[in-house]
Amino acid sequence: MSEVKNSAPAKSARRRSRELAMQGVYQWRLSGEDITAIEQMTKDEKSLGRYDVEFYSDLLRGTLNRTEILTEAIAPHLDRPVSELSPVEYSVLMLGAYELAHHPEIPYRVIINEEVELAKTFGGSDGHKFVNGVLDKLAAQLRATEVAAK
Repeated sequence: MSEVKNSAPAKSARRRSRELAMQGVYQWRLSGEDITAIEQMTKDEKSLGRYDVEFYSDLLRGTLNRTEILTEAIAPHLDRPVSELSPVEYSVLMLGAYELAHHPEIPYRVIINEEVELAKTFGGSDGHKFVNGVLDKLAAQLRATEVAAK
């Protein structure tokens, strides 16, 4: 019997951290649960695979501690009120906005690509296109010099 090999590349620790942070923001959005409790549940779970704990914590805490500011940043680029975003779109956009604003060492194109991949994995059929458009406009605003240099 021949062995079946998984041809999908292993996820990077940072990508896995983004997935977990997105799920944490999603959980917070639906339940209003405390950040510390969400973070602790993630840390207690043993089957999550390899992820960057510090990056995960920064994304989760940074995003949830700045929801008002991040909401104000994305709102002008939306085609509907923030309250009408799906929980996945909301979570992905908030993480993307946080990374664009607070992680200048990560190229904006990498951030947008990572968030689009999250939207494809967890969101609706065309949600990734919406996320791409919103974050592209936000990047032009927050990282004008970097975007102009492309």
